Formats: sequence, C-alpha cells, structure tokens
Amino acid sequence: MVLLIAGASHTGKTLLAQRLLERYRCPYLSIDHLKMGLIRSGKTALTAEDDGALTAELWPILREMVKTAVENGQNLMVEGCYIPFDWRSSFEAQYLAHIRYVCLIMTERYIESHFGEIKAHADDVEHRLDDSGCTKEGLIADNTANLAQCRAHGCDYILIDGDYAVDITL
Repeated sequence: MVLLIAGASHTGKTLLAQRLLERYRCPYLSIDHLKMGLIRSGKTALTAEDDGALTAELWPILREMVKTAVENGQNLMVEGCYIPFDWRSSFEAQYLAHIRYVCLIMTERYIESHFGEIKAHADDVEHRLDDSGCTKEGLIADNTANLAQCRAHGCDYILIDGDYAVDITL
C-alpha cells in the first residue's frame, strides 16, 4: 500500500511519517528531500518558495514513483506539501485501489490556542534553517485553504482541533 500524507507546513506530516515508519517498518519519502535535491543539484531554477511551480515539477516524478511501488507490491509513505488535491486523476483504478491519501489540517481554533507549541515542535524530525516566515495568520490561511480544497476534491483529512493526537492505522 502507498500512503500519501499531505498538509500545510507545520501540521506534523514528517513526524507522523516517522512514527509510522517506526511502528510498521514502512519506508517513507519526504518530498522536501526530493525538492531540495532538485534545487541544490541545479536541476531546476525554482526555489523553495515556488510552491505552485514545485508541485507541477515534483508531482509527475512522485506519481511515477507511486505507480512503481504499487506495481512491485511495495509499501511506501510519501509526505509533503506538494501533492495536488486532484491526485486521484493521475491514477487508473488498478493503482487507486492501493493508494491511501490523508491531509492533516489544523483548525483556526487549534492554531490560535497552540501556536507556541506548533513553533516549538517545528524541528522535531527535520531541522528548519529559517522558520521566521511561519506566522499564525499564515498557518490559518494555509490550513483553511487546504480544508476547502479537500472538501472540493473529496480528499480524506484529519482535522486537528483538540489535543494533537494524530495517528493512522495501516
């Protein structure tokens, strides 16, 4: 099975993937690693701030990696911000039967009451070089937009509104 873990920045995608890796011994791919590999190698002129363009560049590669994992009967988790909400349209039925998608979404209330904790846990798995661009208003806007897109595209999501207790059973 392939698990796609999406969500806005700071929602805990990488931490969830790390926990699932440890529990199920299922490998995961951080899309941020692929992004930075392309950027640092000079294979793209895009920068880490070019979110929309990065999705367009990264998704075709990720899509084919997912297909390969399904064809080989391999388990794989892919986590990151660069999975389009219309991801289903990229796969035929024989692939869709083996792919699960979930988007982590924090409510405005959660962000308002836990912003300090969100920032404090930003480096739990990967070290962020500069987190100064993360603002409460930005997180609220990104999560609100993601919720609207999930609803518009019929995507599964986990709404983080009370205690942060995100978990998935594979």
